[in-house]
Amino acid sequence: MREEIIVSGRMNHLIDPQLHIWHWHIPLYLFLGGLAAGILFFASLYTILGKEKEYPTAVRLAPFLTPVLLTVGLLALLLDLNHKLYFWQLYTTIRLESPMSWGAWTLMVVTPLSIVWCALNIKVLFPQWDWKYQWIWDLDAFFRKNLKVISWVLLISSLILGVYTGILFSAFNARPLWNTSILGPLFLTSGLSTGAAAIILMSKNAHERHNFARIDLMLIGIELFLIIHMFMGFLASTQVHIDAASLFLGGPYTTPFWLFVVTLGLAIPALLEVLEIKGYKMPVFIAPALVIFGGLMFRFIIAYAGQVSRWLY
Repeated sequence: MREEIIVSGRMNHLIDPQLHIWHWHIPLYLFLGGLAAGILFFASLYTILGKEKEYPTAVRLAPFLTPVLLTVGLLALLLDLNHKLYFWQLYTTIRLESPMSWGAWTLMVVTPLSIVWCALNIKVLFPQWDWKYQWIWDLDAFFRKNLKVISWVLLISSLILGVYTGILFSAFNARPLWNTSILGPLFLTSGLSTGAAAIILMSKNAHERHNFARIDLMLIGIELFLIIHMFMGFLASTQVHIDAASLFLGGPYTTPFWLFVVTLGLAIPALLEVLEIKGYKMPVFIAPALVIFGGLMFRFIIAYAGQVSRWLY
C-alpha cells in the first residue's frame, strides 16, 4: 500500500509505509506536533483573555520550546519521505481533500508565528537583551500592535494542527484501526494534555501549576471518554473493526496500551492531580512527566497497531 499525495495535479508517491514499517519517524512527528500545538494553544488563549501575568509560563516561557519541537518533528517527517527532494511540492498547491496538504500549510503558518512569539518575549525574559538595528524595533512594534490578531491566528491554526495529527491517520481507509473520526479529536485532546503537562513541568508559579493541573485533569477525562467511545464504535461495527479493537482487548497490543497509555499515561496522573488539587503534597514533576510519556506511547502504539490492522481479502 502506498500513500499517494496529490501535488500540482498529479500523483507523487512520497511515502511508502511498507518500505519502513515500524519506523519511529511518523509517530514522533505526530507527538511533537501535538505537543507544540498544545503549548501554542494555551499561550494564544491566555493572551486573548489578557491573562499573561497570571500565566507567565504558558504565555511567555513554554512557547520557546515550540520552534524546536516543530523543527525536530519536520525533520523526522522528512526522514520518512520516500522521495525527500520533492517535499517542497507540498507547498506549491492546496488540496482541500488531502490531509498532508492541510498539515503542510498549517505548519507553514504555525512555525514562523511560533518564532515571532518567542522573539516578542525575549525582552520580557531577558531585559538586558538589546536589539541593535532600528528595523528590528520597527518590526517588534508592528507585531506587538497586532498581537491579538496573531493570537487568534495562532489559536485557530494550533487547533487545526492538533486535529490534523489524528486526521493524517484516519484518512487511511485501508487501515480499519485508523479509519475512525474519533482520532482527530482524540489526538487534539492528547496534544492539549501534553501541552498542559509541559507547562506544569516548566512553571515555578504554584497558582499556574494548580490551574493547569485542573485543566489537564479535565483533558484526561475527555481523552478516556474518547478512547472508550472509539472501542465501542469498533465493537459495534464490521468484523475488521472488531478485529482492530481486539488488538487492544486480548491481542498483542493489550499490555502496552493499557499499561503505558491508560494506566501510566492517564489514570495515575489523574489520581496524582486530584490529590494535589485536594491539598496533598505531591512531587510536581511525576504527573506531567507521565502524561507526556503516555502521549508519546499512545502515538507509537496507534501507529504500529494500525499497520497491522487490515481489511480481510
